Amino acid sequence: MSTRANYKTKQKEILIEYFKKTSGEHITAGDVCEHLRSKGSTIGQATVYRQLERLVDEGIIGKYIIDGVTPACFEYIGEGVHADEKMCFHCKCEKCGKLIHMHCEELEGIGEHLYEHHGFTLNPMRTVFYGICEECAGGGTQA
Repeated sequence: MSTRANYKTKQKEILIEYFKKTSGEHITAGDVCEHLRSKGSTIGQATVYRQLERLVDEGIIGKYIIDGVTPACFEYIGEGVHADEKMCFHCKCEKCGKLIHMHCEELEGIGEHLYEHHGFTLNPMRTVFYGICEECAGGGTQA
């Protein structure tokens, strides 16, 4: 039984190291599985999903659900990076699908306004602004 517990700890550490190396990027569970396969790892897909959820529960990685079609994204946040008082928003490009992670005082003000004037607490982890990213806007007309 202790071997199994150590194995799970090793899996967790492998995932944490991968997320530390990709800090600041939004990674899907599929990306994690593909990376592990490319490194010859024997960690299975179901185990990856279980471990990702545990890491989310522990506050080591964040999980972002953009919509009902796009796979959830995960991002290394470590400890204390996303303090509760700091709102984190996302913008999704409708052309290329890029997900942009951002902290913005102006947007934090929206959350404060919603709470103070409307009694509504915004969940920034589930708030996504849709539009066209700078790269796509420079490459053509906006639809």
